[in-house]
Amino acid sequence: MIQFHFNWKQLSMIAGLSLRQCVFRLHQGAIRSAQIVEFLKALHRHLKRRLLVVWDGLRAHRSRLVREHVDATRGAIKMPLLPPCAPELNPVEYLWAWLKRHAMANFCPDGLTELATTARSKLKSAQRRSSIIAACWQQADLF
Repeated sequence: MIQFHFNWKQLSMIAGLSLRQCVFRLHQGAIRSAQIVEFLKALHRHLKRRLLVVWDGLRAHRSRLVREHVDATRGAIKMPLLPPCAPELNPVEYLWAWLKRHAMANFCPDGLTELATTARSKLKSAQRRSSIIAACWQQADLF
């Protein structure tokens, strides 16, 4: 029997999917409102267009700081929320499922740094594979 006690902190990921692109960030610890605002700013700069960001009802997504930032963009970012009981409508959930069940299945890192490095590498691979992005949208059945 193999036993291992993981005493790591948390590794969190935030991502956005367009029909052809995947953009993501990794953070040690929980994603908070400030990281969401920074992600939205970077996403807006990267895509250079108006954004429709559809997120679940996570408390940080609905925070005052996030709402103030979205309002300050004067319509450049719109952010409707998915129902909290409908993760199957969120294509990013399928990206996480692919990462955990396929790209990193049976991977047992020695620590948080190795986990972050491997997750980043696998997600960069997904960025280059349009079939993965298309599959995430197809599984969400939004089109």
